[in-house]
Amino acid sequence: MNMSMPIAPKSASFLHVQHTKPHSLFRLYSQNFLPFPLKSSFNPPMAILAVASSTLGLSETFSKLKQDGKVAFIPYITAGDPDLSTTAEALKVLDTCGSDIIELGVPYSDPLADGPVIQAAATRALARGTNLDSILNMLNEVIPQLSCPIALFTYYNPILKRGVEKFMITVKEVGVHGLVVPDVPLEETALLRQEASKHNIELVLLTTPTTPRERMKAIVEATEGFLYLVSAVGVTGARTSVSGKVQSLLQEIKAETNKPVAVGFGISKPEHVKQVAGWGADGVIVGSAVVKILGEAGSPEEGLKNLEEFTKSLKSALI
Repeated sequence: MNMSMPIAPKSASFLHVQHTKPHSLFRLYSQNFLPFPLKSSFNPPMAILAVASSTLGLSETFSKLKQDGKVAFIPYITAGDPDLSTTAEALKVLDTCGSDIIELGVPYSDPLADGPVIQAAATRALARGTNLDSILNMLNEVIPQLSCPIALFTYYNPILKRGVEKFMITVKEVGVHGLVVPDVPLEETALLRQEASKHNIELVLLTTPTTPRERMKAIVEATEGFLYLVSAVGVTGARTSVSGKVQSLLQEIKAETNKPVAVGFGISKPEHVKQVAGWGADGVIVGSAVVKILGEAGSPEEGLKNLEEFTKSLKSALI
């Protein structure tokens, strides 16, 4: 699959994320682009075509956690790094260690929202031939073994290449419950939201510390599953501390909505997790620190062992 077809920008992104490349804002993908059919190697068994997963969805997961007085732990990993077999095992490890929702990143050739750790993971995964079809085949086998829902984190271009409706149908068939598409501004989400809603996929939208209040309110109104609050301006990546501004942002958002709010970008230590939960977040997202463990391990077995230990330390900070 060619993951790098250029698509003309249409308007300013709602994320306003800076990047080290000359084009410093997120590249946008116009819905005027006409998707073309690609030959697909993903062939779901006929038996699953109309079968929905019994796992709770994102909203239901947050509702249950709220009733229990708990905060959601949401780790992120990149599919195919170091390989899809290890990704499958990592999903099981994360689930067994108490993850409430797992974000699975679809590797992309120009991941402008991602910092160096996740960019490097995506590059390695693509070099090994990882693509959307192979990820879906893996998820088709693994999701029935998981107790927590999966949310796919993907850029818009792969969705457009497959066709928005076909993409939603396909990911629903394998049991995916949520979708995060970071490079689509609010004004461009109408088709995504329509097709996601039609196929019971919860489309999660993002807001940032620099998002104007009125725009934030509109994003809050449109998001499904939960609101993804980016904790800092910039790309993903571990940081030494979490900005104190997150606390006031959480208060501001919660004054506008009862929808759950999960904080991500830069959270990498148990103390970060505990701090953000104490500020009133409904969920805490940890990405680069988790991806780094799998990417830097001497072997897949070592990576999975280290992942288990790290995940337990993060989860314990929420107990």
